[in-house]
Amino acid sequence: MGHGYEKLYVVRAEARGIVDAAARAWQGPGRERDLLVQSLKAAGAATLAWAVSGWWLKDPVALMAPWVAVVLVQATVYRSLFKGLQQLVAIAVGTLLAAGAEALTGNTLISVALVLPVVMLLSNWPRLGDQGIYGPTTALFTLTSAPVSSLTVSHRLLQALLGAAIGIAVNALILPPVHLRNVRENLSSLAHGTQETLASIAEALAQGDWSEDTPADWRRLAGRLQQRHESLRSARLWSHESLRLNPRLPWKSREKLPPTLPPEGEDQRWSAIVAEVGAVVSTMVDIADENRSIPTPDQQPLRDYGHLLADLAAACEARAEMICEPAAPNGARGELDDARGQLDEAVEAVERRHGALHKQLTDERYVSPGTTAVLGTLLIQAQNIWHDIAPDTWPRATAGA
Repeated sequence: MGHGYEKLYVVRAEARGIVDAAARAWQGPGRERDLLVQSLKAAGAATLAWAVSGWWLKDPVALMAPWVAVVLVQATVYRSLFKGLQQLVAIAVGTLLAAGAEALTGNTLISVALVLPVVMLLSNWPRLGDQGIYGPTTALFTLTSAPVSSLTVSHRLLQALLGAAIGIAVNALILPPVHLRNVRENLSSLAHGTQETLASIAEALAQGDWSEDTPADWRRLAGRLQQRHESLRSARLWSHESLRLNPRLPWKSREKLPPTLPPEGEDQRWSAIVAEVGAVVSTMVDIADENRSIPTPDQQPLRDYGHLLADLAAACEARAEMICEPAAPNGARGELDDARGQLDEAVEAVERRHGALHKQLTDERYVSPGTTAVLGTLLIQAQNIWHDIAPDTWPRATAGA
């Protein structure tokens, strides 16, 4: 009975997810709408290819055209062209080798046994990428679907060429995809994730105690940060690729990033911050470990350090808000100014807290040598995060340190 309820819950969750995705696609631009558009374009390209090859030309191997067309409506125009060339080479090799083996042996079974090992090896050729598998599948279709002759071979190759032309044309001329939104979304997600990680550590330090699960939670947050960082790198690559050979964009702008896209310097900034946050997490996990090998810091300086991390988390949140607001005038300008004001306030708090902690750690009357060693390391890590969040404010505070 319990398994039935679990299955029903899974079905309901899946149905709810589908409904939510459909609602987001209807409401406005986003990943769901992009997926819907690409799916409809692929279906339309396959239908058009079949209408031309099967209905109009009545070709005996008309399947090849829609088969190729539906695959070549790729995520970018450049990828459609590149994958199309790879696929045509794989199809041509599979077809010609199959036809040659059939002509030599006159036996389908022997031809399959001879050709498949060869085309399977060729399918792993790096230059064919993931399109190499079309070599052996085409060879099988050629040998098993119809009598092999020069006419069917030429028709198969021409149909593949027709399908590739239709698939690429549909992708290039009908709403050619431009993947710019994902960069801003992933960058914002990374900034919010950094804020969440720092705020979690700050909260635990402010409370003065933590459970056995707390270090595991910190490691989980740090791991999620790394995943978001990888997603950002992938989104940036997709954005660059979507600008290449895209007829939707003016010729002069195809080789450079649009002004609405966050600069790559932001990627580098948050990559450095994520690395430093990972270092903070590693040190804090060692501190929280009951079998720690590092000295036990005093509680009060540790709480003060938690306040510093809370201020850094507030600065990260302000930076995240600045990323969310595109470089647009009018309505977005006021929100952008508010985010900058919040960043300035958070950085000033970081500066004050950092200076007080630095002075405290250099006074042996108030802290133990073990605290100086451990908190000194943590302070340097926090200082590096501060430097990357607001590099213009960092030198004046550290010049006299």
